[in-house]
Amino acid sequence: MPINVKFELNGKQVEVQTEKDQTLLWVLRTQLSLTGTKYGCGEGLCGSCTVLMNDQAVRSCGIFMEDVAGSRVITIEGLAKDDQLHPVQQAFVENDALQCGYCTPGMIMNAVDLLNNNPEPTRQEIIEGMEDNLCRCGAHTRIIKAIESASKAMKGEPQP
Repeated sequence: MPINVKFELNGKQVEVQTEKDQTLLWVLRTQLSLTGTKYGCGEGLCGSCTVLMNDQAVRSCGIFMEDVAGSRVITIEGLAKDDQLHPVQQAFVENDALQCGYCTPGMIMNAVDLLNNNPEPTRQEIIEGMEDNLCRCGAHTRIIKAIESASKAMKGEPQP
C-alpha cells in the first residue's frame, strides 16, 4: 500500500508517494532524479549509497521510506552552497582523491560526518572512520590526504 512521506531534502521540503518498504536510495534515484547517491552492494556494506540523515552518515540502501518521514536528508547534490563546493568536495578535487568516481559521493558524505564529529582526526582515525567505504580503484592514500586537507579547511587554516 502506498504511503506519503514528507521530509527535508537538501534544504527543501519534499513529499513523495511510495511503498513503505521502498528504500531511500531508490526514491532518491528514481523518483527525485538525484543520481549522485550510488547503488553498490545493496546491503549497506560498501558505502556508495551514503547520505546524511539528521546529520549522521547512513547507508540509504537500508533505510526504508517510512523511517525517513520528518527527517533531514542531505545528498552529495546538497553539499555545495551557492556554487561553492563543500570543503570536503573541494579537497577531493584538489587531492585527486577519485578515479572512477563511483565510490566518491559516499566517501565524501562519510568524510563530512567524520569531520563534523571529529574536526581534528588523526590519520589512524581517518582510516578507521572510512574503512567501511570501499574503493576498488586504489585512491585510498589520496582520500586520506583529502580528508586531512578538508579538516584544515573546515577550521579556516591555510592550505599548502
